[in-house]
Amino acid sequence: MLPEKAPDGAVAPDASTVIRIENAGAQGPFVLLCDHASNRIPPEFGDLGLDEAARRAHIAWDPGALGVSRHLSALLDAPLVWPDVSRLVIDCNRDPGARDLVPEVSETTEVPGNKGLDEPARAARIALSHAPFHAAIEELMADRERAGLASIVVSIHTFTPVYKGVSRPWPVGILSNVDRRVAEAMLADLAGQDISDLGDNEPYAPLDGVYYTLDRHAESRGLPCAMVEIRNDELRDEAGERLWAERLARAMEAARRALLGGGA
Repeated sequence: MLPEKAPDGAVAPDASTVIRIENAGAQGPFVLLCDHASNRIPPEFGDLGLDEAARRAHIAWDPGALGVSRHLSALLDAPLVWPDVSRLVIDCNRDPGARDLVPEVSETTEVPGNKGLDEPARAARIALSHAPFHAAIEELMADRERAGLASIVVSIHTFTPVYKGVSRPWPVGILSNVDRRVAEAMLADLAGQDISDLGDNEPYAPLDGVYYTLDRHAESRGLPCAMVEIRNDELRDEAGERLWAERLARAMEAARRALLGGGA
């Protein structure tokens, strides 16, 4: 396990228990990130004032995202990094200064355990998983660069079919920011797989603040990247997770070939 550090250089408390790196020595061109893989709330936070249904719901994590990520890791020989802490404790895919880094309300659900946190409490949550998650990614990327491995960074997420009463029809969305190369190639390949109603920067876009991890670790380095959002009712079981991993692996391979053809 890579050593995890808080922003000031101090070792984060129990960091080794919350950051997971799978297939770390993989030699394939993709690096997989799964920011919202887990709904685990560490014991010191109790239940955050939420009932079991809320703690299992999409507000706590991205259901199915980790299963898809693990299948992709095997299919593409790709390392996978994820934090084993619910985004209700702290959202690892948000800027540390973001209003929703520690959400007091998620969708329409109030989170009593997040109300009125002072700066030391907020800093402790950053040290718990946000800082070590990003430190682990930084070290992985540096190791790959030293080894001469090219990296295409893809983050895997899922979304709820209905959000605040509004239906979301896309079975999958591919998000991108300045660098559109991976997203455009993946969308083209998914369309060729007869998947209709594809979302291009849907149901979110970088302006919504959801591109933090990719911006920090990929676009800032000039590396190709994209964010995948799968509607979570497509992932009700392992068969659904495997199906979407196979579809995405094909689309990601198409993106890799397009990048090579473009001289990347």
